[in-house]
Amino acid sequence: MQELIINIMNEFGYIGVLLLIAIENIFPPIPSEVILTFSGFMTTYTNMKVLWVIIFATIGSVIGAIVLYGVGRLLNKERLEKILDSKLGHILHFKSEDIKKSEEWFVKVGKKAVFFCRFIPIVRSLISIPAGMTKMKISTFVLFTTIGSAIWNIVLISLGAIAGASWNKVVQYIDIYSQIALFVIIGITLILVFVLYKKRFKKKQEIFYLNSAD
Repeated sequence: MQELIINIMNEFGYIGVLLLIAIENIFPPIPSEVILTFSGFMTTYTNMKVLWVIIFATIGSVIGAIVLYGVGRLLNKERLEKILDSKLGHILHFKSEDIKKSEEWFVKVGKKAVFFCRFIPIVRSLISIPAGMTKMKISTFVLFTTIGSAIWNIVLISLGAIAGASWNKVVQYIDIYSQIALFVIIGITLILVFVLYKKRFKKKQEIFYLNSAD
C-alpha cells in the first residue's frame, strides 16, 4: 500500500496528492499520514512547494468529506428508524428514539465535532456521515471541514518537509498517536454502550416489578 501511494505521488505530483487524500477520506484505512508526510518530503527533492501541497491536500480532504456527507444525506433518519424498529434493532436493543437523541446531540455539538474529529484517524472521515444525516448546512460543513483538515495537513506536511529523508519516522509516531486515539474512542464507546444498556435494563426491571405488584 505504502509503495503504491508513493509511486502515485511521484508520478502525478499535486494531483496525485489531491486524489489520494480524497480517496483516503472516503476509505479511512488508507493512511493519510503516509500521503501527507511523504508529500512534505517530496518538496525537498522536487519542484513541489509546501504551500501548494497543503492546498491540494485540503481540496482533496474536502472533496472526500463531501462524498461521505452525501452518503449521510441518503442514510436519512427515517430509513434508520425503520431499521431500528425491525427485528435487527430489537436484537441489538436499540430503538428509533435513539436516533432522535443522537440527532439532537449532534445538532448541539456538530460544528465542534466536524472540526475536532478531523484530527482523529478514521473518525475524521466518518464524522461526515452524521453531518449529512442531520442535514447540517453544507456551507457550515465545508467551512469547518476545510479549517480542521487544513490544520491536520499543515502539521503533517510540514513535519514531512522538516524530517526530509527520515519522513518515515514521523509516520511511526503518528501511528502510535492513531492507536492511542482509537483505543480511547473504543473505550469511550464501550462505556457509553454499557451505560445505555444498564439504563435500559434498570427501566425494564422497574416496569417488571410494577407489573408484579399489580
